[in-house]
Amino acid sequence: MAEEGKRQYGAPRRPAETAPLANRHPAAAAAKPGPIALRLALVFAAVALAAIALLAGLTAAFASADVSALASRDRKELTSVIALAAGGAWDRSNSWARADLSPVLDLSTRSGTDVQIRDQAGRPVAATPGFTALRGRPQYSWPVRVGRERVGQVVVRFTVPGLDSADEALRGALLRAIAGAAGLAALLALLAGLAVARRITRPVARLIAATRAMAQGDRSSRVGPVRAPGELGELATAFDQMADALDRQEQLRRDLVADVAHELRTPIAVLQAEHEALLDGVAEPSPAQFGALRDQVLRLARIVGDLQTLSEADAASLRLATERADLADIAATAADSLAGRFEAAGITVARRLAPVEVVADADRLHQVITNLLTNALKFTPAGGQVTIDAGPADDRAVLRVSDTGVGIPAAELPRIFDRFWRGHLAVSTGGSGIGLAVAAELARAHGGELTAASKEGTGTQMTLTLPRASSAHYSARPRVQHTCTGS
Repeated sequence: MAEEGKRQYGAPRRPAETAPLANRHPAAAAAKPGPIALRLALVFAAVALAAIALLAGLTAAFASADVSALASRDRKELTSVIALAAGGAWDRSNSWARADLSPVLDLSTRSGTDVQIRDQAGRPVAATPGFTALRGRPQYSWPVRVGRERVGQVVVRFTVPGLDSADEALRGALLRAIAGAAGLAALLALLAGLAVARRITRPVARLIAATRAMAQGDRSSRVGPVRAPGELGELATAFDQMADALDRQEQLRRDLVADVAHELRTPIAVLQAEHEALLDGVAEPSPAQFGALRDQVLRLARIVGDLQTLSEADAASLRLATERADLADIAATAADSLAGRFEAAGITVARRLAPVEVVADADRLHQVITNLLTNALKFTPAGGQVTIDAGPADDRAVLRVSDTGVGIPAAELPRIFDRFWRGHLAVSTGGSGIGLAVAAELARAHGGELTAASKEGTGTQMTLTLPRASSAHYSARPRVQHTCTGS
């Protein structure tokens, strides 16, 4: 049976129910970041605090070491100066007993230190009054030399008001400065973490709200445009694209139900009316009456058969008995089967068929090509021409069916492969409006595609593209029956 073509345009059909575009509001426009934002901010702040604490600790340790080294150097220098002064006092009297050490003790006192001067044997010679009381305080010793001779030693202990106090004060100031800077950095890290967390979680919250809205039946819910980094923005866009695709699929389902009901209503109504007329005795049984009833039954059978074929292809359960075949031979057989109809219609058929092998179900391809030729026959006026050509094109096998018919309006061309869709010229033609949908599904089932090009008033060209058979791969392949993958 030749498949009825999709270029059967224009039969009235039920308007599809579509959601107004204005209702497609971005979901969760007022959605607020949830606990995840706070947790992310706290994680950011904790990492920042750990880094700041490590940096502050290292800075404090190095700064303290530098301050201690500086203080130690100053103390050693002061101790050496006191030792030099003590050596000068010893040199003037050439002994510790007669040496005037009061200037040395005064220098120590003015420097904020206490000193003890010892002779060469280590016995105390003189000391400031507070030296003994500073036991346990940091002390430095320095030899007293006169020329190259070591004549004694000075031991200096530093009091609190002196360098020791300055050392502690400087160290404390540095630590306070580091602690203040660390606290400020932690606060800035927390604020930055909150801002980043809100930026990350805002699109996530909108996605969650949109998903929940769709789960509750609001199919117009969308995330909408979001300002989000990288993958999050792509995720929001992909969600909206998925929602739009679901909307289109739902609309196609509704259209399919409405169109099937519309297609079945006419033959069923005719059958009911004719049977009631026969039962009521209004009409007499006659061959013509039974022929009309049979025509309606055949129409119902054709619609159901088309639906079955289409559903099998959709569900990837179409059984294809594939084998190596010549596409040109299949096309020639299909053209031969319709030669009488073309001759009766006064239409010339031109063939340009070059051998090209494919691995396919020959019966299904015959069904596709017959459908294309039948469409060309319907929409080409008497005196016109239909051209069928086939041949190789690189690694593909290509078949084209061209006609000089009425053509397809540009606005209708994108929809000719939709199920049950017919353009405005279908009023004078029969058919269910499902033929090209079946043909396209069968082409995809074979790993190929079916495309159309047309110009209104000039004609239409349908192009079937299939993978060519690989001679190395299929040279000894037997006939195999398998389940193909539908689209």
